[in-house]
Amino acid sequence: MAFVRDKIIESLSLAIASIGESANHPNQVPFSMELSAPRAAQHGDYATNVAMTLTRVLKRNPRQIAEQIVARFEDPHGIIEKMEIAGPGFINFFVKPRAWVGILHEILSDPLHYGRQNLGLGRRVQVEFVSANPTGPLHIGHGRGAATGDVLASLLSACGYRVDREYYINDAGNQMNTLGASLYYRYQELFDESMEFPQGHYQGEYMKDLAREFFEEFGERYRKVPLEEVLPAFSRYTGERILKGIQEDLNDFGIRFDNWFSEQGLHDAGVIEKTLEELREKGYIYEHEGATWFRSTDFGDEKDRVVIRANGISTYFAADLAYHKNKFFRNYDLLVDIWGADHHGYVDRMLAGIQAMGRKREDLQIVLVQLVNLLRGGKPVAMSTRAGEFVTLREVVNEVGKDAARYIFLTRRSDSPLDFDLDLAKTQSNDNPVFYVQYAHARLCRVFEVGQERGFSFQWSPRQMEECMQRLTLPQERMLLKMLGEYPATLASSARSLEPHQIPYYLHELVSSFHSYYNQNRILGDDTQLSKARLCLAAAVKQVIANALGLLGVDAPHRM
Repeated sequence: MAFVRDKIIESLSLAIASIGESANHPNQVPFSMELSAPRAAQHGDYATNVAMTLTRVLKRNPRQIAEQIVARFEDPHGIIEKMEIAGPGFINFFVKPRAWVGILHEILSDPLHYGRQNLGLGRRVQVEFVSANPTGPLHIGHGRGAATGDVLASLLSACGYRVDREYYINDAGNQMNTLGASLYYRYQELFDESMEFPQGHYQGEYMKDLAREFFEEFGERYRKVPLEEVLPAFSRYTGERILKGIQEDLNDFGIRFDNWFSEQGLHDAGVIEKTLEELREKGYIYEHEGATWFRSTDFGDEKDRVVIRANGISTYFAADLAYHKNKFFRNYDLLVDIWGADHHGYVDRMLAGIQAMGRKREDLQIVLVQLVNLLRGGKPVAMSTRAGEFVTLREVVNEVGKDAARYIFLTRRSDSPLDFDLDLAKTQSNDNPVFYVQYAHARLCRVFEVGQERGFSFQWSPRQMEECMQRLTLPQERMLLKMLGEYPATLASSARSLEPHQIPYYLHELVSSFHSYYNQNRILGDDTQLSKARLCLAAAVKQVIANALGLLGVDAPHRM
């Protein structure tokens, strides 16, 4: 069943195509169309500025174009009450109240799947996120990236894509040797407190904990063994333990990966050399001043990039080229990488790399995630005493809970800095965004508990829904129906733009309207038929809240 918005867009597109034909445009008229819900009720249920976007193409005044669109607009579904042209050429649509009956039927006939759609047509997508080096615990910034990637994967799946979640383990290179050496020195400190810990190694308190664990397992076995003899064993032990801790932290944060991909595996299989050789055959690799370079400027990067240093050691970029080639070899149609904002300078070279491999630039989408500013009572939080250098994700989740952490991470655009107030995240007040939404769901659950006690039935046939609509005459009720109808479009917009923050924003608007409606009107009153109608509306609101929270990986509680 087409939604109200979809029906309007369909009729608009046909009207515009008709105008193009009459204007001797043999090809389809190019245009971008926005159909938005005006904040002011007097401007209708929907409005579009498409007449303004057509001005250059049709070479007419936008108001004249709007008049032509309105004249050619057909309403085969009978959903439009009236259309108005406003200002320089905005077209406002007023929808007949009965048109919203389909929204209730759509939600309540298949509640768990409402909003889901098939935009992706089964295309395969890989979302790679977190991918933190296994050199220490996840910090709060990783948590924001984890929530962003996980919810984007859920959104794309809900919109008809086949999605895999992947974690790229950076377990190769000198950093792993440094990690192993850090454990070795912390281990030796257990026997000689006067030992000076070298500069440039991992200083965190977690390394001391690992050294104590290592001692409990191996005792003094390696006390007098030189570092060079045991470095591989120490590096492997530390990397495996830290990665296990990362996996446990992500699991408790509600994150599951379909695949954990090892960078070392690329080195072991010689994939990096093969990738560079293929690029060399295409003319994109050359030698200069003893190093090997990739011609990334051929694809718009500001300068060419080194892939093998003069000392013969390959760069991280070389490994990333091989890794992304491997991704496409696994037949993914689209790759989505979630990176920290400090990697913004890396974007152009990676896009250049996939184009050199014969892929389109848009086959790789990179989402940058900005830093998190941790606050307590509105003031910056001092560095963690536990981790030494940063606040860990584990600490935050233990203090405020998984739901609050995930939800708050998603309340701002990922490319905007985020203030995360620990005290606010724990309060049971309307100022706490996750509590505000979860409380609405719990409140609705209580309404249905009372309704059940009073003997109301919660099954609605299409005819009963039609009758309900005749009772739902308040402007607030119509607004709630309209907002419920916007949920599928919100999912589609969020998935297309890779912006998961649109879901919490939508939820806040929906819940705000519901709380206002609930505080001013009784759902269960003396009028039985009106109560049934409002219960029908309440059931739809409750379901959409639950569906949206489910996509965010946040619980929809029955009691609070």
